[in-house]
Amino acid sequence: MLIIKDLHAEIDGKEILKGINLELKAGEVHAIMGPNGSGKSTLASVISGRDLVKVTKGKVIYKGNNLLDMSPEARSHAGIFLGFQYPIEIPGVSIINFMKTALNEHRKARGEDAISPSDFLKLMREKKALVEIDSSLVNRSVNEGFSGGEKKRNEIFQMAMLEPELAILDETDSGLDIDALRTVANGVNKLKTPKNATIVITHYQRLLDYIIPDRVHVLYKGRIVKSSGRELAMELEEKGYDWIKKELAND
Repeated sequence: MLIIKDLHAEIDGKEILKGINLELKAGEVHAIMGPNGSGKSTLASVISGRDLVKVTKGKVIYKGNNLLDMSPEARSHAGIFLGFQYPIEIPGVSIINFMKTALNEHRKARGEDAISPSDFLKLMREKKALVEIDSSLVNRSVNEGFSGGEKKRNEIFQMAMLEPELAILDETDSGLDIDALRTVANGVNKLKTPKNATIVITHYQRLLDYIIPDRVHVLYKGRIVKSSGRELAMELEEKGYDWIKKELAND
């Protein structure tokens, strides 16, 4: 589904990614871990097409197509979803209207008719129940006055409504208490199918107690320096990132 080869990228002239190689297949969940400043959010930005990042070298292939040639809107329409670390507020725009507009833009890109009001409300009821979001939230403006946990639940609700093929969750566990973390993780798990894939970006192993990854990658100073199964996250939890630094120093 996603193949990244020798990816280099910079922000404001500073190189952040220094040769990323990664392959993600349909049905898989990959976790990317690493300390602050390692390049995790930059990688998410490259995949989603945020213009603050400049790719200087390498390839990103999504479902056989050159992702770097696609606009952010085209990437979204092609099934890529980014869950932000800090979801923004959109005052005056209700979640209902926001989601209906987004869903219809996706349908339009696929050559489909706009969803009917009755079908949209039915879909919303199904997805609200699936991700356990409070019905009162969807009548409010997007993220306005939401707690950290409510913002992250809303992100997962949007993901459920749009049904992306590739979801990137950028530190979705940031600032969540244990109950909110469990609710968000349960929503992610329920949305997993053999046809979609998820990249979970996190500092901490605790999220991976609930979202079980097929592969764990450690990103350090712009490179993936170690990849393994879920046991790698457990080892990082026990030994910390200093363990990785020492291993690299001894190589």
